[in-house]
Amino acid sequence: MTSPLKIAPLDVGWRTCETSPECVGIAREPYGRCLAHLAPAELDGVLRGLIPGQGLDVRGTTLDEDLLTRILDGVGRRLGRARFDRALFTGPARFGEVVFAGDATFDHARFDRLASFFDTRFTRNVSFREVRFSREFSMHGARVRGHGAFDHVRVGSDALFGDARFGRDASFRGAEFHGFAAFDGATFDGDAIFRGARFRRALSFRAAACAGTAGFEGVRFHSTAYLGPMRVGRRLSLPEVRASAALHLDTGGCRVDLRAAGLAGRFTARLSDADVDLRDATLAGPADLTRHMGRMRVVSLDRLDAGALTLTGADLRACALGRLRNPEGLRLSDCLFARTPAGVRLEPGWPPVRWWTRRRVLADEHAWRGWSPRAEQPLDPGRLAALYERLRPGVDDERTSADFAFGAMEMRRLASPPGHVKVMLSLYWLACGYGLRLGRTLGWMALVAAVTAVVLFWSAAAHTARRPAGHPQPTPAAHRSTVPVPVVHRLTTGAG
Repeated sequence: MTSPLKIAPLDVGWRTCETSPECVGIAREPYGRCLAHLAPAELDGVLRGLIPGQGLDVRGTTLDEDLLTRILDGVGRRLGRARFDRALFTGPARFGEVVFAGDATFDHARFDRLASFFDTRFTRNVSFREVRFSREFSMHGARVRGHGAFDHVRVGSDALFGDARFGRDASFRGAEFHGFAAFDGATFDGDAIFRGARFRRALSFRAAACAGTAGFEGVRFHSTAYLGPMRVGRRLSLPEVRASAALHLDTGGCRVDLRAAGLAGRFTARLSDADVDLRDATLAGPADLTRHMGRMRVVSLDRLDAGALTLTGADLRACALGRLRNPEGLRLSDCLFARTPAGVRLEPGWPPVRWWTRRRVLADEHAWRGWSPRAEQPLDPGRLAALYERLRPGVDDERTSADFAFGAMEMRRLASPPGHVKVMLSLYWLACGYGLRLGRTLGWMALVAAVTAVVLFWSAAAHTARRPAGHPQPTPAAHRSTVPVPVVHRLTTGAG
């Protein structure tokens, strides 16, 4: 006959309650039992001994609403070093306006009902690592002067951090939010790290501020996420994020990193004085990146796969577009592009002296011609011609579209092997700039007219110089006699 299965007590590193092996509450001396298992008289004696600002150790203890309230009232709602690790809160846990004068730890605790830290003050560090919140978790208006650790927490309902302030870094690595998560008006004086977190419902960071890095690396957004309007000091980091619904960004003054992001829903970004990197990203839904104020510099679009991406006011002067996976899906409005150098330049090759007119070019051509640092895999002229043609339909500016058409023809000419095609394209370029340079056509016409006038003048002068000296000038036809022949005859014969 097999013996019944025995559950080994949890090794928690402190002396546990002697009431039962299942209770891991820290034992109170001299009773050897936790607060939850003390007799009423024993508990009253312990609570009467509490003074404001003293430390509290209730690790592993089961705390109902009444016991928690009596403890907080006993310390005048002001605690020193507070240790609630592995505590079980069976009723509503209301820490509103409590002051924690020392470090506070709630690691591995469990809250079966509401957990409210409304306007709570943590003068040092606070840790909620791997805490399970079955219902709402509120830190609205809370103040944390030190580090805030919320790694791997699980919130079953809404999580409210509105108007909270963290004096140093706050970490939410691997956290899981099953309800609405609100950080509206929250302030992070250091970094805010959400690496690997999951947001099952809507997320909001409206009017939030982060002095350091707001890190959302590998985060999963299962519902709409509003990251802004928010201020970020260094970087808004979103590499490898996955969004099943709409994602809205509104920030500025920082670098926005969206490398390898996979966004299935609508994506909108409203950026001011920001650098954005979309390398290896996949944008399955409609996407819009708009410059709000200052500049919006696009760092990279390498291997970006976007079915419908609109860039408005983007600075693309240093951004190569040659490795876009779907150039036809790009819409360019009021964007800045690299330009050809103006005037006469001495360059290797033939002809050594060239006159350049200003036109907008892709950064890829700029690098290929050696006007800027070359890319790792620069495009050849043939691929550049195709790229210009594929991007042209998405350009809303007529002048830029014309420059792209010129660039496509120019790259096609340079890519053509020696032969009649290259000769014809060269003549087409020389005569009228592929039909896009009216000034060049007028210049040739003026030159031809000037040469013709010079030739005619020279011919007339040469004819005059060859006439013998004393030779009478020919009578102009207008001054020759117009008397009829019969009249002349009668006059000479005397006939009447």
